[in-house]
Amino acid sequence: MHEDDLVVTLFQLLKRNRYLIILDDVWDIGAWNLLERSLPNDANGSRILFTSRIENLSLQFKSDSQPHHLCHLSGKECLELLLRKIFGKEDCPPTRIKLLMQVANKCKGLPHTVVIFAGILSRIEPDCWQEFADSLNSNTSNSTEPLELSYIHLPEYLKPCLLYIGAFREDQGIPVRKLSWLWISEGFVQKIEGKSLNDVAEDYLKDLIGRSLVMVTEQRTLAGAKICRLHDLVHEFVVAKAKKESFLQISYGSNDLLQISNWGDDLSTSTGPSPHRLCMHSMSGKELAMSRPFFLRLRCLLSFGYACMGSEKLHDGPIWFLKSKLLRVLDFRDMLISGNFPSELLLLVHLRYLAISLWYSASIPSAIDNLSRLHTFLVGGNAVARLPNTIWNIKTLRHLRRTESPQSSGSTLGHQRNKTFPPSGFTLPTRDIEDSPNLDHLDSFSLAINCFGEQLQKILKKLPSIRRLKCVHADAGNQTGIVKLDSLSRLESLQLHRFYGCKFEVPMNLKKLTLSRNKWPWSEISTIGKLPNLEVLKLEKKSFMGEKWEMQEGEFSKLRFLELSRLNLCNWTAYNSDNFSHLEKLVLYSCLRLEEVPLCLGESSTIEMIEVEFCRKSLVSYVEQIQQEQMEMGNQDLIGGTILFMLQN
Repeated sequence: MHEDDLVVTLFQLLKRNRYLIILDDVWDIGAWNLLERSLPNDANGSRILFTSRIENLSLQFKSDSQPHHLCHLSGKECLELLLRKIFGKEDCPPTRIKLLMQVANKCKGLPHTVVIFAGILSRIEPDCWQEFADSLNSNTSNSTEPLELSYIHLPEYLKPCLLYIGAFREDQGIPVRKLSWLWISEGFVQKIEGKSLNDVAEDYLKDLIGRSLVMVTEQRTLAGAKICRLHDLVHEFVVAKAKKESFLQISYGSNDLLQISNWGDDLSTSTGPSPHRLCMHSMSGKELAMSRPFFLRLRCLLSFGYACMGSEKLHDGPIWFLKSKLLRVLDFRDMLISGNFPSELLLLVHLRYLAISLWYSASIPSAIDNLSRLHTFLVGGNAVARLPNTIWNIKTLRHLRRTESPQSSGSTLGHQRNKTFPPSGFTLPTRDIEDSPNLDHLDSFSLAINCFGEQLQKILKKLPSIRRLKCVHADAGNQTGIVKLDSLSRLESLQLHRFYGCKFEVPMNLKKLTLSRNKWPWSEISTIGKLPNLEVLKLEKKSFMGEKWEMQEGEFSKLRFLELSRLNLCNWTAYNSDNFSHLEKLVLYSCLRLEEVPLCLGESSTIEMIEVEFCRKSLVSYVEQIQQEQMEMGNQDLIGGTILFMLQN
């Protein structure tokens, strides 16, 4: 949506309504200038609140405004916050109070310092608390001193993980799964018997979150972090520490890159060590090609662009920055390669992680098996990509994903639900497949299915360890057939897109299922309802066609999350409340014809959240009625109806 259209939409939404808008951590007047046109002044008590570290910024908002200065916490308040962060709802042993009061007094009334110290204390043995308290000096209220202490107390294996996050922009949401794959490819994640590397990486992140060094900005559907980031103070500290320890260099343009290049590998002219890791922000393809950075010892090269700038194209021809032959990690997904797959990539034989975007429908060259150490291979784009027979030779592959191109990807939930680009995947060759090795370690895969029956089964037998699978129909036409996936005994998460007229058989151990554009009749959903372990179900645009969905007895007995998005559903009924006996979250998005939800949903003792967006007023009324029933049952915590936009009946 164009900016002017957004202004009108927001103005109409707020008109004749009383509102409170909060702008957090404002650094300049720019954000207010963009927003002011959208705010009607109906003299009804509406307010705008903003926080800033710049004292006189309020005068630019309103010349006669007086800023409210936040007071430092008292010693008692610091102690209360410290106890809450360390012990939660549990009581603190009385013998520890005096010691923790000593720590609280060293915080000088700064909440962020309290949180950082709590993160340290919660991760060390109580017998060591006195030693930590004694190590604090009068300067610990400085912004970097608490962070320095927190960093010192990190286990050695967590320090590179934290410094690595400094490569991302301060305000950038970081996909947790991607971060884990990067850590693993860099060799930061240690092997632990009985755990996968992904599980160990997840434990690392939980530890950093528990120490209040990393913030979770978006949760997964049920549990765990999906998107994370660093607090701006932590980010500033981490970037400085990474540079000081020659762990990571960051370039914000060609001038920065030139300065880093002067460190170079030419010993006659270099003024410092050649970087092992380099992250480039918002550099155009032209700048990159002209600067021709070359670092002999470079192990990791990342490039991140601003989403609002659109994507950059790298045209055909030699790509000079790919001559660092020791690269283990290369992420250039935010730049589109407008020609063929770059042949220079095939010479980077040490790569563990490769993420690129290809502008056109792509064929991956047969020499891809030169990258025999590759763990993660991500290819951005919106068309089906063809893999060669030699892909079977890369036995180390763990993640083989076709992702959205930078132009169509987005981080917000609303954008994800509104996206119109069709999902894409890889087609796998079946010629001489019996003689090819298995991809025994492949955990997640984007598969474009262009065959059924025996040919499909030959492919699936080569993928014995798949846990997350996205399947798209490679032919947009109305092809019929049976999608038999029940042989994938380890499969936990499945997406099925564009399988018009096809039947499907899925493994009984499936936990998460996402469907879109399949145009199945609602009668087919009973097969899904009988899956004994299904916990998450997302029914997106045109997944099912028809006006009525009747849930039958015994269906969805373990379902915890249900999303209905952009369906033409009019009537939805349930057999009884047993259909919702484990349901925790319900999301209804842009179901423009749906007027009500099953009232027996109000009898569920497990429901925690109902989110309604772009739906009819009558549907909102039903949600409010369910909320009232829940309150009468004693569930005061139900977040009833996160209603952002409503359509009139």
